[in-house]
Amino acid sequence: MSSVSIRLAVDIGGTFTDVALVIGDRNVTSKVLTTATAPEEGVMTGIAEVIASAGMSAADVGVVIHGTTLATNAIIERKGARTALVVTEGFRDSVEMAYENRFEQYDIEVQKPAPLVPRYLRLPVKERINAVGEVLIPLDLDSVDAMLAKLEAHAVESVAIGLLHCYANSRHEEQVAERIAKALPDVSITLSSQACPEIREYERLSTACANAYVQPIMARYVRNLDARLKDAGFSCPLLLMTSGGGLTTVETAARHPIRLVESGPAGGAILASRIASAQRLEHVLSFDMGGTTAKICLIDEGKPQSSRTFEVDRVYRFTKGSGLPLRIPVIEMVEIGAGGGSIARVDGLKRVNVGPESAGSEPGPACYARGGSHATVTDADVLLGRIDPEGFAGGSMRLDGARARAAVGADVGEALNLDAPLAALAISEVVDENMANAARVHAIERGKDLGGRALIAFGGAAPVHAARLAEKLGIARVIIPTDAGVGSAVGFLNAPVSYEVVRSRYMRLSALDTDVISAMFDGMRAEAEGIVRLGAPAGDLVEERIAYMRYVGQGHEVSVPLPLRQLQRGDAETLQQAFDATYTRHYGRIIPDMDVEVLTWALTLTAPVAAPEPVVEPGDAGAARANGRRRLFNTQRADFEDVPVYARDALTPGMRLQGPAVVYESQTSTVVARGFDARIDGQGYIILERNDQSA
Repeated sequence: MSSVSIRLAVDIGGTFTDVALVIGDRNVTSKVLTTATAPEEGVMTGIAEVIASAGMSAADVGVVIHGTTLATNAIIERKGARTALVVTEGFRDSVEMAYENRFEQYDIEVQKPAPLVPRYLRLPVKERINAVGEVLIPLDLDSVDAMLAKLEAHAVESVAIGLLHCYANSRHEEQVAERIAKALPDVSITLSSQACPEIREYERLSTACANAYVQPIMARYVRNLDARLKDAGFSCPLLLMTSGGGLTTVETAARHPIRLVESGPAGGAILASRIASAQRLEHVLSFDMGGTTAKICLIDEGKPQSSRTFEVDRVYRFTKGSGLPLRIPVIEMVEIGAGGGSIARVDGLKRVNVGPESAGSEPGPACYARGGSHATVTDADVLLGRIDPEGFAGGSMRLDGARARAAVGADVGEALNLDAPLAALAISEVVDENMANAARVHAIERGKDLGGRALIAFGGAAPVHAARLAEKLGIARVIIPTDAGVGSAVGFLNAPVSYEVVRSRYMRLSALDTDVISAMFDGMRAEAEGIVRLGAPAGDLVEERIAYMRYVGQGHEVSVPLPLRQLQRGDAETLQQAFDATYTRHYGRIIPDMDVEVLTWALTLTAPVAAPEPVVEPGDAGAARANGRRRLFNTQRADFEDVPVYARDALTPGMRLQGPAVVYESQTSTVVARGFDARIDGQGYIILERNDQSA
């Protein structure tokens, strides 16, 4: 078999590291505990497992695709490099002043997110460039040399350079970088004109600082992993998943690691998008629940919602504006601290709170018997009969039900005077309601409706909770794909090699200079193709061009698709018509006789992947045969009942079964709640559908 068809994907989560190997139509998967102090160890362990299970060698693999939360964790936990920020004189406090607004209007003690770079390491240099790129004050190299001594004195490991209006003229940033590189060759350098070449100073500086903060860690990690893979016999390329849903090379990831911030969740959204297309579903809700977090994404017409802004490390859990803004391409989703390892507590008002704190992989939930003592969602699911303690994580670890009972009783049961099963139900109901509420808010904020959508559930914990979440959201159909427990890793395997280039170039449509814009797009295309061809050396590429436009005087833009050709004289009217159509779609009307301005231009280049094959519905194969029975807690009757248990690998297309029941597999369990029927479709997916039963 050609190694080109053999692909391997790795997803590092907060609790588990998932590995998926695809050989033609066959998948081999593994789920191992994440090694928090040395993530590459868990990666290599999981890879060794699937390679051995598949009966092949490392040299047979054609590509390795990797997604990781290391960049996100470094920012949230403030464990990045000692970072300095070089700014134009007079602007050292821009990252602290931020938007000068109050995101929590009535909190008189509102806490703003702390900058990644402390004030004493925000170092000014004398220079000034205006908004069109003209030099008003030449760069004073003496001020740069004076700043170098401070970098050395404070043992700075990484530097972000963010000079005023550098997106219009990057020469001063490049001169500063050359000076630093010559004097301090071991220091990592990030130019804001490369990390985020756009207007809006605060977002640009915040993005550059975040990139510099994680760059030494991430560059060292991805290069070390690449070397470890080569030492293990892998001769194929290593590609990294980006937050925007594309793949990039090791060197690009090492230079711009901030683009990897949401790489893991992006893989899950890609998986759900392909499932939606194969199932011919126009509107779905993607639900990814792992050991640490739950991610929810709206997918319409086979495409997830996307954005160019993202906040990390929010001080207030769901409050927009309370985090550090990043200007990067990202698949838009809501992510909350609701996973199998989320810790449950009872507060002073006798309310059960679940998350965002997680037991992670070390020490893990109490039932892992690895030193954890706090009650978690996984402990509750074990007590409720939803998880098989003997077969958890493919049988690689046995769960301790007695420890789970003790932890749930101590942390929740005693405080509320409930026995352990009812305390476990309280934990489960709270975490399910937290996720349902997050989905409702996410949909409302984007003007979307959850009614009529199907729920696609994957991740180690999602199939356990999917039916109850669907009930809370009024969703009638739930889809559990094959290999759901490692869904994001499987999604990586379907991601395209892709890269986006952005440039800020202010221009009004009434004075559109098409020669300037066409020359700029030529340079953007060359830059993007140089990166994409490293991961996809052959084949046609798909190009997308976008302009971010608004009426003169407005504060925010809408994204407008552009023709995939060189702009010509007379195309101002073409752009005006495209803007009118987009603006009308958003706001229902246009504003006549008002000039339109373009602030930013973007080009995305993608190596296409094959579209998923539509699902062919199988014939009726009759009722499935149970492999045994289990005591499952009935949430409506508040008592246990005996229910049938089915092995997923024994279920074939066309089989049917009725809830309540449990379907178990190596990496997860699917709870078919009372009131749901289940069938196996032509792809082997479990399709849950509401029926008319009540209790």
